Amino acid sequence: MASAKPKLSETGLPPLIFGTATFSLQFSLDPQALGPTQIVQRAMAHGVRAFDTSPYYGPAETILGDALHTVADKYARQEYFILTKVGRVASNVFDYSPGWIRHSVAQSCQRLRTNYLDVVYCHDVEFVSRDEVVNAVRELRRIRDQSGTIKHVGICGYPVDVLCELAELVARETGEPLDIVQSYANFTVQNQRLLSHALPRLIDAGVDVVTNASPLGMGLLRKQGPPVGAMGRWHPAPDGLREACASASDWLTAQGEKLEVVAVRFALETWLREGARVGTRRSIPTSRPPFSPLSSHSASSKVEPAKTVQALQQKLGVSVVGVSHIDELDETVRVWTSVLDGLDKDTSGSLGLDGLHSDDTAAPAGTRTPSDGLSDHDWSLRRRQQIKLYAAHVRQLLGPWADFAWPSPDATFVRAKNDSTFAIDQAKVHPEMKDFPFYAIQTIA
Repeated sequence: MASAKPKLSETGLPPLIFGTATFSLQFSLDPQALGPTQIVQRAMAHGVRAFDTSPYYGPAETILGDALHTVADKYARQEYFILTKVGRVASNVFDYSPGWIRHSVAQSCQRLRTNYLDVVYCHDVEFVSRDEVVNAVRELRRIRDQSGTIKHVGICGYPVDVLCELAELVARETGEPLDIVQSYANFTVQNQRLLSHALPRLIDAGVDVVTNASPLGMGLLRKQGPPVGAMGRWHPAPDGLREACASASDWLTAQGEKLEVVAVRFALETWLREGARVGTRRSIPTSRPPFSPLSSHSASSKVEPAKTVQALQQKLGVSVVGVSHIDELDETVRVWTSVLDGLDKDTSGSLGLDGLHSDDTAAPAGTRTPSDGLSDHDWSLRRRQQIKLYAAHVRQLLGPWADFAWPSPDATFVRAKNDSTFAIDQAKVHPEMKDFPFYAIQTIA
């Protein structure tokens, strides 16, 4: 039975979500060496109010939970969103059974130091059967309806055709559309299949929110190329695509640009508009808060006191971006803020990262040198046109690799059994979680 709670798009979900895959061993040899607590604290100070994570990201849930705990006296739990996942246990291990799902949800709550999760996705749905996905969605909804530990349920994965098929199947089989679908690396300067192939079908399937994750294609669209972490050379991009992206990066460098800056701005700015049909509805005040670090294209511009009048609400496409260090966070914030400056003139530059006031304690982010005499709004519009031209030329340089999607899973994938599957009462395994209401109703697969 469908929940009577508001749609996810009406709950205040921010249009920019902080992704924590960078806190995993895939992306880093030592996630703790990144200074993740300082990154999360800085993100909160900048106005970030949503975090995406997963048990599959190794220590990421624990790292995020510990970091959020350090600011618990400043930010109440209801002031931010946590989105996590179930089902993927290891690179070749998936467990979508009811017992494992309930264990995973309880474990995530423990690691994240919370008693509820705003969103839970079925993780990387292309690796399991259709029936497993539908049954997992049903199980997550049981938890949602019986205990409230989960607020919204969705799926995530890579192949957009699979995401569409499953969204349609869930709606047809259960009579309730998915709250949210997350696609990654499918709306970038390299691959735009989320918009061209998937969006109409997801809308028709009744999906409320569609998030665009990984605008850098899991690190592919960077000058230095895909990251290499403790798991080695894991990125699935073939050598030809890597070489084409490197050539595009060299061309942009010759123009005085960076591939990662062009890629991030193009994806954020375009999806903000193109993804609005499956976006979040945000209230936009008439001006920025006083002393906001997100205040203009010029770090030296004077910031006027904020007005308290509330402007119209509008829907905005939702993106998920991960960062590996504070400088990268500041650069992302700068780009995002400038993107918002280009919104309608009556509301430009006022959204912040979450539609709420950011703190006045965060240091101003660096800025690309603007032209004198231009307002934030006009500079943003001019920059938008520059980025569109750069992105179009990058796609020409990519040639046959434009819109290429690597196979997922690939031909060598062999699914392994989850040796951690439970045959005992989960409350005994995690006694600290025994008071969670869903333990009373769980059934072990």
